[in-house]
Amino acid sequence: MFSQDDLLNMLNEEVGKETVYTQATFKASRLINGQTVETLSKNHLNFWISHRFGSVNSGFLSNFFGLDEARIRLGLEYGLTDKWLIGVGRSSEEKTYDFYTKYKLLRQSTVFPFTLSAFGSLALNTMATGYTMNSGSEMRFYNNTERLTYTTQALIARKFNEKFSFQFMPTFIHINKVENSLFENNLFSLGAGGRYKISNRLTFSLEYYFNFVDRDAYQLATGQVYPYHNSLSMGFDIDTGGHVFQLHFTNARGMIERHFIALNTGTWENADIFYGFNISRTFSFDKKR
Repeated sequence: MFSQDDLLNMLNEEVGKETVYTQATFKASRLINGQTVETLSKNHLNFWISHRFGSVNSGFLSNFFGLDEARIRLGLEYGLTDKWLIGVGRSSEEKTYDFYTKYKLLRQSTVFPFTLSAFGSLALNTMATGYTMNSGSEMRFYNNTERLTYTTQALIARKFNEKFSFQFMPTFIHINKVENSLFENNLFSLGAGGRYKISNRLTFSLEYYFNFVDRDAYQLATGQVYPYHNSLSMGFDIDTGGHVFQLHFTNARGMIERHFIALNTGTWENADIFYGFNISRTFSFDKKR
């Protein structure tokens, strides 16, 4: 009887406590190439500049370890509410426009163990028909619908302590037109990533996507190795207050899901490693803040 009374008192104390939500699971709305669970505050605008140099295995004399080359993405994202953002970007890779949205469904707190956000995007390829892809295949379009790629993600993250956060990214990508019948229009991928806070301003980040594709079947049918590979990236975030600088190395040169997950041709084994950076700057249109 006494034990039951003590237990009820403890439960009443817990119910009476105010729920405390976890803040800043990650430094920014992007981890390296991919998304994080983070959204923007209401009426805040985020401006992204993403840059990728060429491969470091391109040599010193001919390409200065890739620094002579450049691919870029410019992006804007806006917080409609504290939980919901919309965004748009333009990549030089395949001259692609991407439109996306992200909504924070659940928040980690003293009574809930993780944060869950839903992400969806549409990418539009605006290359002239008949261009040659990175894999060497020629891509021809016969209508604008064939140019579209759709991505859906569930972003599941937990902040274990002030230094360490981890995230899973189950991903589904549908490409309306693939190179030929040997490639699937639908791709499932499982991403995982995390960050470790070294200091108040410096964070180490890691990101990996594993694609569920039948590489052996492709090789049996063509006699060639499947041309696309899993994406692995690592780097550092530097928080200056108003800006976040993300400096990293990755085997994926693309900066949207179609490119760095589905159509990534680089491998770490062959030193197809690209140095790059992201810069984000947040602007507030909320006079109360």
